[in-house]
Amino acid sequence: MARMVRQSLVKFDAPLCETIVDTPQPQGREVLVRIERCGLCHSDLHIQDGYADLGGGKKLDTTRGMTLPFTLGHEIAGVVDEVGPDAPKDLIGTKKAVFPWIGCGQCRDCLAGDENLCVKQRFLGVSIDGGFATHVLVPDAKYLLDYDPLPVNQAATLMCSGVTAYGALKRLVDRPRQRNLLLIGLGGVGMMGLSFAQAMFKQPITVADLSPAARETALKNGAAAAYDPAEPDVVKRMLKESDGGFDGVVDFAGNEKSMAFAVSTVARGGKIVVSGLMGGQFTLPMVQWVYKRMTIEGFMVGTLAEGQELMALARAGKIKPTLMKEEPMADVQKWIDELRAGKVVGRIVLKN
Repeated sequence: MARMVRQSLVKFDAPLCETIVDTPQPQGREVLVRIERCGLCHSDLHIQDGYADLGGGKKLDTTRGMTLPFTLGHEIAGVVDEVGPDAPKDLIGTKKAVFPWIGCGQCRDCLAGDENLCVKQRFLGVSIDGGFATHVLVPDAKYLLDYDPLPVNQAATLMCSGVTAYGALKRLVDRPRQRNLLLIGLGGVGMMGLSFAQAMFKQPITVADLSPAARETALKNGAAAAYDPAEPDVVKRMLKESDGGFDGVVDFAGNEKSMAFAVSTVARGGKIVVSGLMGGQFTLPMVQWVYKRMTIEGFMVGTLAEGQELMALARAGKIKPTLMKEEPMADVQKWIDELRAGKVVGRIVLKN
């Protein structure tokens, strides 16, 4: 039997280790995908830590129900190697991206198409084994998306950073006021957001990030203006230069400081979509919330339908590729460390 090589989580808050097991045999409608690329995401770091930061010294335990060794990674693209007896045989040999946000398929949310909200979810690389490996077992062929003629690394990243940025921006599309847009946080998801926003909106796109390199990259890739949130009096300057603030704000960082910055720069009647998971605790005086008539919406990742929409846009050439760097799968821990240290601009994609 063929062997599957994995970069496994064998202990929480510890480096990944290589493990080797028998390659699983697909059953029913399952599909075995030989992985060519898998993107590295900030949420992989949180899963490796075993907790999410709730702020005030409190932590949310994310280890419950997980059996080690466990394979992280959820931005997956590759080639179908085998299929179960109930899956179409003509899938074998085809190139596919894998939608990882898979629910139970039976609850109210799943039946409504919102599998990403399922409490009994089977998210690849989050609750069942994912893509830091040579193969991944996908529960159903319906989660496979055609990606030709896109490069395989771009196809992989569309399945998390892509569908997250796209879904977050969609929450602002039908707003009545569309003067301007601010994106906070220019990691892999934020850079995707900048690319998508230019295809989805007509208004100028402003960005904010602590990293000079990230701001420079954003300006070279279409941002109308870039700000350093740590600069003295930057909020006052932004409010003046934006004529009262931003009608739409997406916080791709999702921590206490980024949210405070978002609230201070959003226009009266504006909306903030929070998509980052850096953690912490956010408080807001009720009077300020009501006075500014702001809307705040939390958003984690898009639906399968939104993933299909995004893939169609990308395959049609309507979305520019973002900055990516390919590295060997065996070096994933090195790049986890670099990402944790804030030394990565764009997206790291691991290749087999």
